[in-house]
Amino acid sequence: MDMSPSSEIKSFLFSKRVGELSLSGLALVEILRTVLSRGASFRFQARGFSMSPFIRDGDVITVSPLPRGSLRCGDVLAFVHPATKKLVIHRLVGQRRGILHTKGDNSGDAEELIAETNILGCVTRVERHGKKVLFGLGLERRLIAFFNKRNLLLPLLTPLRGFIGPLKKTLLS
Repeated sequence: MDMSPSSEIKSFLFSKRVGELSLSGLALVEILRTVLSRGASFRFQARGFSMSPFIRDGDVITVSPLPRGSLRCGDVLAFVHPATKKLVIHRLVGQRRGILHTKGDNSGDAEELIAETNILGCVTRVERHGKKVLFGLGLERRLIAFFNKRNLLLPLLTPLRGFIGPLKKTLLS
C-alpha cells in the first residue's frame, strides 16, 4: 500500500482538520520513523488499495515498533521502499537469508524483496468506521500469507466476497 502520493517538498505541507494533521511523503516517513524509534506506536489513515480487503483505503492503522528478530510470516509491515523511498504497507510472505519477501494482499504483482533495515514497524491494529477490524492480523495472517505468496488469495477472495457480507450481517444482528 503506497502511503505517499508525492515525494515532492510540497508534500511536507499539511492542513489541520478537527484534531488531525494530513501528512504524506517524506514527512510521514520521518515522523513515523521518529515516533517508532522512541518505542511508541503511530496511528494514521491508510491510503491505497494494495492491502484490500484486510486494510482498505481510509482505514486507520496503528504501526508499532518491531523488535528485531521477531518477524513472522503473515505480519503486516510498514517499510520504506528502497527504490521509491515511499512508505509501503505490505504483508510478509516469506524470508530468506535476511531478505524479506513482501506483497500486497490485493496484488497480483511479484513479491518485493526488502532488506530488514528498511522495516519501520508492524501493523498491530486496523480500524474501519471507528471499529476494530478483527480479520487479517490474527493467527489467520499466516494462512493469508501462504495463499498470497502463491497468487491464490485473490481467486479465493473473489467468490467469498458475496458470501461474507450477508454472513457478517446475520452474525451481527
